[in-house]
Amino acid sequence: MSNDIAYPVFRSSDPVLALSKARRLVEFGRCEGVDVSLYAEFRSVDEALRGAKELPEGWFRAQEHDGEFDDRVPFEDRPAWLVGVRGEGLPTEPMVYEGRLPVDYELLYQAVDSVEGDFAAAIGSSAGEINWQHLCWPDAPEVGFHGESNHAEVTLLLNSSHRAYVEPADDHTVLVHVRSVDVDGRQMREPYAHWLAGQVGLTVIGPGQRC
Repeated sequence: MSNDIAYPVFRSSDPVLALSKARRLVEFGRCEGVDVSLYAEFRSVDEALRGAKELPEGWFRAQEHDGEFDDRVPFEDRPAWLVGVRGEGLPTEPMVYEGRLPVDYELLYQAVDSVEGDFAAAIGSSAGEINWQHLCWPDAPEVGFHGESNHAEVTLLLNSSHRAYVEPADDHTVLVHVRSVDVDGRQMREPYAHWLAGQVGLTVIGPGQRC
């Protein structure tokens, strides 16, 4: 089973600009079956409640306390907002969120250009990402690479510079994904990522990232 690796190709403090750059890559690799998924970690009560209001169609899930439930408690017997609810199902009382942040959010497999702008505007200072998947990268014979679709993706990280959300950031990063081929610690398809970025006027600006 193969894995992907994602290279940063653009970074900006302006989410609108970063989204426009990501969309250029998406259009370059767009083919039938492309869709987009959204993910976020709302790190404050205010951000979570605002997200629930502005992005009601997604699924929200607050954190369980350590040891709160064991395997004998089925999901259907746990509070719904700890398992996953639409925006209107989140509690509005701030005190119930003590120890339950961040609130996770996801909305999967949406039509391209249907949700991205609203999400980027609503996320505020919380970390999240827009991920376009099922793209088709073309052949690049001049640099010796065949095209691919299994790992042809574009990600826009919001308020984070790494896919694992390890550190908050004040800017937003566009990543281009390719298949990972590691030979003696060297990524053999990294030049393909450089080529892809160059086709839309971008350039690789940092090392590859694994999730």
